[in-house]
Order: sequence, then C-alpha cells, then structure tokens
Amino acid sequence: MKKAELNPTEFNEYYGRYIHKLEDDAELISSYESGKATVVDFFKSIPKEKLDYRYAFGKWTPKELLQHLIDTERIFMYRCLRIARNDTTPLAGFDQNTYIEPSRAGAKNIDDLLDEFTINRENSIIFLRSLSDDDLLFVGTASGNELSARAAAFIIPGHDMWHIEIIKERYL
Repeated sequence: MKKAELNPTEFNEYYGRYIHKLEDDAELISSYESGKATVVDFFKSIPKEKLDYRYAFGKWTPKELLQHLIDTERIFMYRCLRIARNDTTPLAGFDQNTYIEPSRAGAKNIDDLLDEFTINRENSIIFLRSLSDDDLLFVGTASGNELSARAAAFIIPGHDMWHIEIIKERYL
C-alpha cells in the first residue's frame, strides 16, 4: 500500500503535516523499516551532552522526544488495530504532554530508549504485515474525526521525520 493511495478524507488535516512528509510512492511497511534505521542512526548521532538539552523552558529534551515517538507509535498502532478490526467505537484523543513526566524518559539512557523504540517498531511492522489491504481501508473515529487504519499507520513515519527535523533545527 502506497501513501499516494490515501484520500484526504481519511484523516484530519492536522495529521497532513506528518503524512505529507512522506513521498507519494512511499510504501507503508518499507517506510516503517527504513524509518527504524533512520531514527536509530539519528539519535545515536546526537552528542551525549545534547540528549538532555532543552532549547527553551518547558520544551522536551531529545530523549523525551524519542519517548514521545515511541508512545505516539503505540497509540496510533492501537488506533490502527481497532479500526482495522472494524471496531466502530469512537477512540479518544490523548494529551501528549501528560505522558512525558511519568515516562521518566530523562532518567533512561539512550541505549535503553533506542531498544524500546526498535522493539516497538518491529512489533508495528509485524502487525502491519498481518493486515490485508481491505483491513487498512476501514474507517473509524479518533479524536472526533474520521481516520482510516492506513492513515493511522502512515502518520507514524511522517511524525518521526517531523520531529527529527525539529531536533536538527532547534537542538543541534
């Protein structure tokens, strides 16, 4: 399944900022596989003294941003699962800011965070491989908006790219 097959009605325009980071010919599973390597290599390249850096008061550190990528992927894979299984129960939104402090990302070392990211990403890839194209076409409701299973999945690699760009611009 390619990103170009997505219809803009399958997701809220807010998520377009992430989906549009991907090339039109981006294939779903290969974008997860290549994205895994990109994220791991990128976070390994950040100087140790920058991993706990905040460019402004109240902003997340790179380690907290990596935890955010992990948590967001978990949430969107859960949404993808529910929608792909044709569950029509509306799915609640989440406040990403409340997740950081209890995650204790700042106390984790980067290798542990990267292991957590890698294992989570591999789980997502295995799950996505289990879905048919028809499963990915189902549309549900998340955060009060329509969302297809495939749009929920395509958001994640674009979300990773979005945050890598922010780290490059504001942290390094």
